[in-house]
Amino acid sequence: MTSFGRPRHHFRVTDSTNERARELALAGAPGGTVATADKQTSGRGRRGRGWAAPSGKALLYSAIVRPLGREHGLLPLAVPLAVCEAVESLAPLECQVKWPNDVWISEHKVAGVLLEAHPPDWAVIGIGLNLAIEADEFPLDLRWPATSVGGAVSAAAALAAVNQRLGSWVDAAPRRVLEEFAERDALRGREIRWEGAGSAVPSGAGRAEGIDDKGNLLVATEDGQYLSLGGGEVQLALRAAG
Repeated sequence: MTSFGRPRHHFRVTDSTNERARELALAGAPGGTVATADKQTSGRGRRGRGWAAPSGKALLYSAIVRPLGREHGLLPLAVPLAVCEAVESLAPLECQVKWPNDVWISEHKVAGVLLEAHPPDWAVIGIGLNLAIEADEFPLDLRWPATSVGGAVSAAAALAAVNQRLGSWVDAAPRRVLEEFAERDALRGREIRWEGAGSAVPSGAGRAEGIDDKGNLLVATEDGQYLSLGGGEVQLALRAAG
């Protein structure tokens, strides 16, 4: 089992913990190395979005995995599962995963994952976990979908929990990852819209039907197609009343 958190490089302020971890990986830092920060000035989410959090109110975390093997093929799914378990160990909450790697509490996003892989050498796992951010502290465009763990959860406790759970999930067998993801799948059976997805139909709408053994999202469309989406933006489709 991979052990995370030693060594740890902590920054009071940095542009991005993923950038720091990437530099460390390129310099030969071992697997399990972690970079954390109290505040990021240029934190990144998926598809180039920013990730903002008030100082000290979120776990801003990036870790190095190396080397990469076939057993890491489902790493993008395994990491949010680790975050789910970490959150649930900190507070009486239940987490789901919105494919591919957002962690939800009651359909509000509490954490996001961003991976940068350079197989077979290394990957950087970036995690942003909201701990104690008040609703009015989120940017206006994030106030509805975003939430926090809440309570008196400290960054130190969250760090320890994430380190521990990552250690058990990063090298997990594919079957275990797929089975647990199915249990926590927030989209299965629901109407969704997508765009920019890696499939024969780059945008459209349909019903989420779970994931395949490669971790792709399966979708049934209204015109009878059955698609496998490998990436892109997926949103729940809200139907008008009437």
